[in-house]
Amino acid sequence: MTSSSGPYLALKTNSGDRQLSLVGGACWTVGRGDDNNFVLPDRWISRNHAMLQGSDSGQFYLIDLGSRNGTFVNGRRVSVPVILHDGDLLTFGQTEFRFFSPVDASRAADATLGGARSQEATAMLHVRQLISVMVVDIRDFTVLTRQIDEKILSEAIGTWFRRAGEIIGQYGSWVDKYIGDAVMTVWVHGPEGADQASIVKILQAVSTLAEMTSQLHEQFPLPFPLRIGAGINTGYAMVGNTGSSDRPDYTALGDTVNAAFRLESATKPLGLDIAIGETTYEYLQKAGVDAPCFKCFTVEMKGYEEPINTRAGTFADLNKFLAKSC
Repeated sequence: MTSSSGPYLALKTNSGDRQLSLVGGACWTVGRGDDNNFVLPDRWISRNHAMLQGSDSGQFYLIDLGSRNGTFVNGRRVSVPVILHDGDLLTFGQTEFRFFSPVDASRAADATLGGARSQEATAMLHVRQLISVMVVDIRDFTVLTRQIDEKILSEAIGTWFRRAGEIIGQYGSWVDKYIGDAVMTVWVHGPEGADQASIVKILQAVSTLAEMTSQLHEQFPLPFPLRIGAGINTGYAMVGNTGSSDRPDYTALGDTVNAAFRLESATKPLGLDIAIGETTYEYLQKAGVDAPCFKCFTVEMKGYEEPINTRAGTFADLNKFLAKSC
């Protein structure tokens, strides 16, 4: 067995440990199906069982993709994406792996700036670009966890994450971050700015996500239909590409990103489904698009000294707008 210089999974076999490298990509899937990065001939494993996704900081998320028999970290079932640590035991069906990450190990030994890869990624965050950030959160998730069996919860939420990733991919982006029961997505605009087509595409993505979420209870015995809330914000941020050329992995930092999270949170006291930043709305107006579904509100946002203007509405109104715009 050769020693890997980057993060990897170690699988015990009769001929010794086998290393599965986690270098040179943004995510890796595990399952019985031939379309996975790691194909495991274990009848207890689902066709598309789980996914590992790397982040800009060198951390790795483990996401269960709605597997029937579950994904476990150190004996604990995964129901939402979890961050892996060096030496963690991962179990898929009856197959066990150890996760090893030199970055995580050096971070634990030296709490300064987190190791070589983290420093390299930080050094690449130097390009100022116009982006749109979408944050989507599952509503009443805590209530759901108290009313549902853990196995059903894992399958349902794992399926939601998988389908959310597929939908976002269809509209030209990828899941940048998993935060508990929420996802963050980034669209990078060109030098010409954010035109009508690019903003409408983002709105179509969130509409499709809302529809998919509302139908999940038809597949799983959930105590109530699931809903999402969404915040979308457009502005300049420092971004960098830490992925491969065929799968860019942009990471964005700055107020534009923070405001997107705050906008999503603002929909709750407003009693609405989606909130967009004023700049996002202005780009629609510049393109000559009338979006009456978004009413103007002034909201208090955590971390902001002054109230912020936002445009917010329901998914029902958004769908009417999209039907006219497309």
